[in-house]
Amino acid sequence: MTGATGTVIAAHGRHYLVQTGDARLNCVTRGKKSDVAVGDVVHIKQTSPDQGVIESIAERKTLLYRSDQYKSKLLAANLTQLFIVVATEPGFSDDLVSRALVAAQAGGIDAHIVLNKTDVAESLPKARERVAVYSDIGYPVHEVSVKADPDAACATLMPLLRGQKTILIGQSGMGKSSLINLLVPDADIATREISTALDTGKHTTTFTRAYALEDGTVIMDSPGFQEFGLYHLTEGMLERAFRDFAPHLGHCRFYNCRHLAEPGCGILAAVEEGKIHPLRHALYQQLVHESSQTLY
Repeated sequence: MTGATGTVIAAHGRHYLVQTGDARLNCVTRGKKSDVAVGDVVHIKQTSPDQGVIESIAERKTLLYRSDQYKSKLLAANLTQLFIVVATEPGFSDDLVSRALVAAQAGGIDAHIVLNKTDVAESLPKARERVAVYSDIGYPVHEVSVKADPDAACATLMPLLRGQKTILIGQSGMGKSSLINLLVPDADIATREISTALDTGKHTTTFTRAYALEDGTVIMDSPGFQEFGLYHLTEGMLERAFRDFAPHLGHCRFYNCRHLAEPGCGILAAVEEGKIHPLRHALYQQLVHESSQTLY
């Protein structure tokens, strides 16, 4: 059969759905190693009318992934944006949000925060106070109420998404699925079709998938997760992935300062002076510790 180039629009286990022209092919990789991500542009060898083998992956512009001590989990390739969905209720994890922002910064991907359920008036002031930690260091925060005012939510977000390749991530309960269904017409139908093609049964929430809209707009939905490990980032990568550290790097007494407890540290001085939020430095300390635990 012939060879073709396509884009991976969904992944489940070691099976990938590749869009090539008007066709969708259920593809596998050669060998056991599986390092293909949704959003990858791949060269495939078609083996039947609806199946193929991935021969190679084109060079990626960006790659977003998370990792623990033992393995890494690819989320998506060739992204331009990451939207982190949080809500007034239930409470969201600052740790997850902060880690996702670090991952985006390290990967050269723009990051935004979407604060959903702003109609829950009693919880809104506290939620605004919490996301202010991120808006204060330059991450845009967009307030929406997907269920109470869907039209306004669309008007706020669609101009930001148009022409971009964006992945939405968020814990369960934040309203991410409702947001996807609002932004992507027939998302439920498309997801069912993808599930059938990949033979995933009812496990529609366990895989990342991409929805292509007009004007080159791509919106990706990711499975909900509670942890975002960054064991793959070295100390040098970490300090550069905290954008609030940037003005203070190079102001340490020692050139090899780790910004943990060293005398004359520019980062620690900035924390003392209130220029870096203590939460951010505490996360940096935790990530430095994790990076030293890597086993793979």
